[in-house]
Amino acid sequence: MFVTRVALIVALGGFLMGFDASVISGVVGFIEPEFGLSKLQLGWAVGSLTLTATLAMLVSGPLSDRFGRRTILKAAAILFAVSAIGSALAPTFALLVIFRMIGGLGVGASLIIAPMYIAEISPPKMRGRLVSFNQLNIVIGISVAFFTNYLILRWAQSDASWVQSLLINEHQWRWMLGIETLPAIAYFLGLYFVPKSPRWQIMVGQLAEARKTMTFIAGEEKAESQIQDVLQSLEADKNKEKVSIKEVFHPSLRLVLIIGVTLAVLQQITGINAVFFYAPMIFEQSGIGTDASFMQAILVGLTNLVFTILAILFIDKLGRKPLLIFGMAGIAVTMLLLSYGFHSATYQLDEESIQQLEIPVDKELLTANMQGITYPNDVMFRRVLTESLGEEAAIEHESALITAAIDINPNLILFAILGFVASFAISIGPVMWVMFSELFPLRVKGLAISLAGFINSAVSFLVQLVFPWELANLGNSITFLIYGLFAAAGLIFVLKMVPETKNKSLEELEEELVRSN
Repeated sequence: MFVTRVALIVALGGFLMGFDASVISGVVGFIEPEFGLSKLQLGWAVGSLTLTATLAMLVSGPLSDRFGRRTILKAAAILFAVSAIGSALAPTFALLVIFRMIGGLGVGASLIIAPMYIAEISPPKMRGRLVSFNQLNIVIGISVAFFTNYLILRWAQSDASWVQSLLINEHQWRWMLGIETLPAIAYFLGLYFVPKSPRWQIMVGQLAEARKTMTFIAGEEKAESQIQDVLQSLEADKNKEKVSIKEVFHPSLRLVLIIGVTLAVLQQITGINAVFFYAPMIFEQSGIGTDASFMQAILVGLTNLVFTILAILFIDKLGRKPLLIFGMAGIAVTMLLLSYGFHSATYQLDEESIQQLEIPVDKELLTANMQGITYPNDVMFRRVLTESLGEEAAIEHESALITAAIDINPNLILFAILGFVASFAISIGPVMWVMFSELFPLRVKGLAISLAGFINSAVSFLVQLVFPWELANLGNSITFLIYGLFAAAGLIFVLKMVPETKNKSLEELEEELVRSN
């Protein structure tokens, strides 16, 4: 069907968003020693994309009203391509961040405009399923980024002539970032095969063009009916006063605002983007080595995909609140389990493990300063490592040295992380956005969701920024303990404060939640 094909093309924006956001997970381990980054600089390399994405979300809606949905999506595709090429070729850390921020503008625009366009072009009975293509593509994009990172890592270890000629072995992280250029170009070209949004055409006075588009999509009879509905809606909007930010903070909306903002904060402060954007780094901390850590990151993406689909299937059958309770409990348990796993780890370099190291480090220094000493946590081990080898060598070879020294149960770490991702993907990940659309009264809904979404993105940026610093200064165990405690507090909040919205009309919810004053 034509509309389905169009929705699939437009939803590639979601794929690019997911890919662009998570491809950095494979890059951080390479750029930190190459550019000599501090932990906060490393966090900035990751979080800068989210910062500009947040800004783009604020302006892309009005820009699409002026220039058209399709035009803004084409611009986003160009931004993705420029970001991919520029990031891959960046000679300095500053330029890498600048090009990542350019990609963030594409991410923010795609997040807002792609589902908006799909909703405007879809028949009512298909709208929910077609709009969900975008969210599903975001998750697929995350998974594909993990896979291509692993693939490039494996290619770099090959002696094939084409690998040598393309310099993949020398520039692994640059290829990881640059490969996004291909789907970005495909997206830009694909958008030439989708029509302009007929609702936007009506809004800007292109009634004849809108009638042609709608007739092609829905048939002449339905097209005329839908055009009249849009015209009536636009006429009604003309008579409405503009909603001010003061109305969102009116005392009558205090309860729904508290619920909405708290869910927005909880979705990010429990650590999901720390896991998505730093997955290989986390797995390397368990001592499994670089190759295995990239392979396990693929499992993170696949788990996210499977449980997101399950959430879509169950959200209307089981309800929002049961999924939130199950998910927040799962997040709390798995994060506390992750904390316990790292807390139980010890680190010791014995004579055999030092001699078996296949990295260019001064083994005599390791023998003199660290051999036979058991360190009870990763912070202490890394500190002595830095004192012994110097900061640059310690950062460059940290993964291999941790692998040689650590005594931990890596299967427990893998189980806990996959359990965490599954718990998130089936609950607060998708459920938060559904509840946003249900909690806020119609008059303030657009502004209130924008505010909650802005807070959600701001918290996401902060989590990404400080995560490397937390690992370095607080250690793995305490970092994940903090996330687990936030999740436990969130579970209590959901049990006490969050209503069930399943099978209730928006008017019923407004009567139940909005206090009259």
